[in-house]
Amino acid sequence: MKHTLSVLVENKPGVLSRIAGLFARRGFNIDSLAVGITENPDVSRMTITVDGKDHPIEQVTKQLHKLINVIKITDLDPKRTVARELALVKVKSDAHSRGEIMQIAEIFRANILDVGRKTITLEITGTYEKINAIEQLLEPHGIVEIVRTGRIAIERGAK
Repeated sequence: MKHTLSVLVENKPGVLSRIAGLFARRGFNIDSLAVGITENPDVSRMTITVDGKDHPIEQVTKQLHKLINVIKITDLDPKRTVARELALVKVKSDAHSRGEIMQIAEIFRANILDVGRKTITLEITGTYEKINAIEQLLEPHGIVEIVRTGRIAIERGAK
């Protein structure tokens, strides 16, 4: 089962390294990791996606709580969470395929960021599944390069 952990940490050098090292020592593979400052510039939020089927997730969260710079850890409930990814996709494009690529972009509400003579660059925001779906549709045209942020998430409601 995939878990999305929201970890509030002090915005200090070395915190990311210590947290990633803890996951590695416990045998967890981090599927995605996104880090950014919060509304408080002294605090950063790490959104970490891990597969918890091989190891109990409680084991690693207890260890995380022991780290000095960790403020709060939340294992986000998918039913009460809004989660998104961002992807930038550069696709081969000539005069014949450009219209079809633009139609795919419109269907998925992707933004066209750059149009060159031989490529189009798209920005797609959505769920993991949505980004995989557009990637599969663009693949026959020839994906030159793709960059994905990994999941970021926030709890629904007033919390």
